Amino acid sequence: MATGTITIWGSGAIGGTMGAHMVRAGEDVVFVDQDADHVRAMRERGLRIEGFAETFTTPPLRAYLPSEVPGPLHAVVLATKAMATEPACRAIAPLLARDGFIVSLQNGINEPVIAAIVGAERTVGAFVNFSSDYLAPGVIAYGGAGTLAVGEVDGRITPRVEDMVRRFRAQLPGAKATDNVNGYLWSKMGYGTMLFGTALADATMADAVDRYRRALSALGREPLLVAQAMGIKPLPFDGWDPEPILSGDSTRIDASLDDLTARMRTNLKVKSGIWRDLAVRHRRTEVDYQVMVVVAEGRRLGVPTPLAEACGRMIKEIEDGRRQMSWANLDELAALVG
Repeated sequence: MATGTITIWGSGAIGGTMGAHMVRAGEDVVFVDQDADHVRAMRERGLRIEGFAETFTTPPLRAYLPSEVPGPLHAVVLATKAMATEPACRAIAPLLARDGFIVSLQNGINEPVIAAIVGAERTVGAFVNFSSDYLAPGVIAYGGAGTLAVGEVDGRITPRVEDMVRRFRAQLPGAKATDNVNGYLWSKMGYGTMLFGTALADATMADAVDRYRRALSALGREPLLVAQAMGIKPLPFDGWDPEPILSGDSTRIDASLDDLTARMRTNLKVKSGIWRDLAVRHRRTEVDYQVMVVVAEGRRLGVPTPLAEACGRMIKEIEDGRRQMSWANLDELAALVG
């Protein structure tokens, strides 16, 4: 493949949305996905993006199953679920060009896993937060724009970082380079852990946060405390501000959550992808790669994470069919708050 080609590995909600916008901007993009029906639809009909501002369909695309991908690969955008990171990277590694690299547009902290397989010099850090859902083969809902930041894991802003920022601006004009990508990633761990809490009930994100402010803000605070213990400064994004949450000041927390829930209510995607995994797709969530990572790092660093541990346990019980989504789950979580 030509040096300028972008390979989207994992062409669902995040990867498909980003890749479709890149195609429309004139980029040379190859799509990879493990869902054969989705690959067939992209080949035959292209990708339909049902967006909050517009709806469009790409021309038929170059799309492959992982076993079919031709190399060499230069810039690879990894957008799989976190649990697929290791097998995806093992498939990508022998196909990477000498100057090839992987950028993670995933939930969780996946850069160390990627670096362990393809090398730190071939790993670029990135943070992404926008709303999208896979609806059907070849069809993705784009519910709202958000922040995208790219940076080397060691804090440098290199030419390849700046080039990827330029390409990502096809979808998100505010995409930027950052010297603190870990600050964004760990801040999102706080936000994401709170979203796992909202999925304990069959409710919108905004309603759950509004109704259980104290419990869910305390849940979101635990990953931020873990990040601080690691020497990482969590950064704000898209209505989520870690500083008031860390302060413990109820007035400031309420003001911050007012802003956050107002933003949530304007988004076409009113329930989380976690909720969709549990209630619609009936599949495993990324709880082991987000919430339970917070628990494990907290134990390692001596930072208590009782709410994250309880939330993770309840999500797993819902996955296993041993617990139902219910407000009672959030009552149980709230009872753990001092």
